[in-house]
Amino acid sequence: MSIKAVLFDLDGTLIPMSQDEFIAAYFKELAKKVCPVMGISPDMLVKGIWTGTGAMIENDGSRRNDEAFWDVFIRLTGLEYDIVKPLTDDFYPNEFNNAKVVAKENSLAKKAVELAGRNGRKVVLATNPIFPMAGQVSRVHWIGLNEADFELITAYETESYCKPNRQYYLSICERIGVPPEECLMVGNDEGEDMYPASSLGMRCFNVTDYKIANEAHPWNGDSGDFTQLIEYLEKL
Repeated sequence: MSIKAVLFDLDGTLIPMSQDEFIAAYFKELAKKVCPVMGISPDMLVKGIWTGTGAMIENDGSRRNDEAFWDVFIRLTGLEYDIVKPLTDDFYPNEFNNAKVVAKENSLAKKAVELAGRNGRKVVLATNPIFPMAGQVSRVHWIGLNEADFELITAYETESYCKPNRQYYLSICERIGVPPEECLMVGNDEGEDMYPASSLGMRCFNVTDYKIANEAHPWNGDSGDFTQLIEYLEKL
């Protein structure tokens, strides 16, 4: 069956970087922005983010991911939503970009997206929707891409599921009008990208430069470094 849509993961896939290094840089920048104003310790801020992220990962579709996050974050930290939310809204288009220091250049990212979109195929940025849209778009800019390069970008304001929930992938398919069997998922995480997407019938390619292995669900299908991904997309 022909491929009519290509879904790309972002961190570790289109953006070459270590997840641990990125998280450390991200938390450092966010703490500098939020902690002095809100009178909260960096440790409590990080705890609130991780707990809120857990609520998004466990979201069952009954509410948007941002609602799940902020409900837990505010209850745990005791911060005032009307004060801290504008701070974070300003952070993602601005100071968040300082975390780019941990990202490597990827001159092939634009080519990969262009190849994916040939012959009328739809291209989706299927990055885990635990960030606001401004944060997703900022990271896209790090590799010379723009919001307009994608049919759809998933973010915490637009989604009610997260990876590795298969409903996350199904909701994308429903919105772009392409069944899973006619989609290709490109990612670097065996547990969050390869396993759930392939279990729905999607074709998958595992980018190995910053591969995240999963012992429970090892991937033995199509894989290779980013240069090999380009070769794979050229043959689609």
